[in-house]
Amino acid sequence: MTIIKTIAAASVAALLATGAVAQDIAVIAGSVEDAFMDKIKKGVDDATAMVEANGGTVQYLRTQNYENFGPDLVTLINQAVAQGVDGIAIPVWVPDAQIPALQAAREAGIKIMQYNSGLPVMGDIGALNYFGSDEYEAGFGGGKYLAEKGAKHILCHIQVPGAINLEQRCKGVTDGAAEAGAKVTVLNTPANLDGDVTGTAEALKAEFIGDSSIDAMVSCADFGAAAGANAVEQTGANIMVSAFDFSPASLDRISAGTQTMAIDQQPYLQGFLATSMLFAHLKFGTNISTNPVLTGPSIIDADNVEAVKAGAALGAR
Repeated sequence: MTIIKTIAAASVAALLATGAVAQDIAVIAGSVEDAFMDKIKKGVDDATAMVEANGGTVQYLRTQNYENFGPDLVTLINQAVAQGVDGIAIPVWVPDAQIPALQAAREAGIKIMQYNSGLPVMGDIGALNYFGSDEYEAGFGGGKYLAEKGAKHILCHIQVPGAINLEQRCKGVTDGAAEAGAKVTVLNTPANLDGDVTGTAEALKAEFIGDSSIDAMVSCADFGAAAGANAVEQTGANIMVSAFDFSPASLDRISAGTQTMAIDQQPYLQGFLATSMLFAHLKFGTNISTNPVLTGPSIIDADNVEAVKAGAALGAR
């Protein structure tokens, strides 16, 4: 009997030493229709290779769209909890809905890692760390940049009304522009127009035609820059077009001079770091002393656009 107990104890010690006990995590992201989230997924996928090599698993969970955003995010949080994950990596876009659900998950012993959105409410959910841009500072820099380029009246476009990260962006744009002597008008378009270039272009055209003092625009989404460029072309207005985030098409517009700039936050790094660092904490007990870890912002314009294109072609920028 003593020998059997000794062997059993040694087996458990060996399992723990080799990490045979799995660590399972869920990474929750935005709409399956949102191309920005594909860049997040590239980072998650690359980190998943490391996770699986060390005996863990990763679930990548996305909402179908942004029309019922808060409740849909809560459903995904509850789904992850019910499946018994050890950790959740997630942006906080809709605090009123998400915070109670994430607090309940944390009380159940699940570790929370935050990325992309919700830095101001990080303490409310007890997140281990935050990987992303400071949205207010990104907006501030963008607003100041446009004003220093000569803008006097900037239109800041929000494509998902009520999303905290987008509201922070436009608040930053407003304050940054004001510091450089410009004003800002905020335009909220319905969530069902998210990703709809044609519909959003029509909404922007109405603003440009209705107020000829608008001489610059910044959208909180890359598709909004495409919509803005279309609206400028159709109205003949002299308006600087810009947006948060970018695509190969927006990089081409910057090269061609039909888009002034894009504000980058490096979503690949957000997905990669949130996934790998959450797993490493669960598996090895590691922590990063820098908190938050900022992946942006940076301005992409005619001066540096060519250097960005190589990484974009690989899906990592």
